[in-house]
Amino acid sequence: MYAVIMTGGKQYQVNEGDVIFVEKLDAEADTEVVFDQVLMIGKEKTQKIGTPTVKGATVTAKVLKNGKGKKIRVSTYRPKKGSKRTLGHRQPYTKVEIIAISDKKAKAAEPAAEENK
Repeated sequence: MYAVIMTGGKQYQVNEGDVIFVEKLDAEADTEVVFDQVLMIGKEKTQKIGTPTVKGATVTAKVLKNGKGKKIRVSTYRPKKGSKRTLGHRQPYTKVEIIAISDKKAKAAEPAAEENK
């Protein structure tokens, strides 16, 4: 089972057990985070596409660490003015591991179908 989630203004396709780097979240290491903006859930041959999100679907992830990416250099230069400037930037990130992908409506329907048999 896979899902497409949205966090930090970006979309990620994730499977259970994947480790991804997302925009910095307000969570400490070794805590669980629930992503509720699930745009699509797919199984082997079926997909459920949200409008804009799938209702009742969640993706649970464990925060592994918070950190900063590699430093990038940004240079500004104005010709014939003698003006130049160099800045550096390190983008913060959160490393998360996807634990579970769930669709509450599908799971709620399965036990009811088994009881009727």
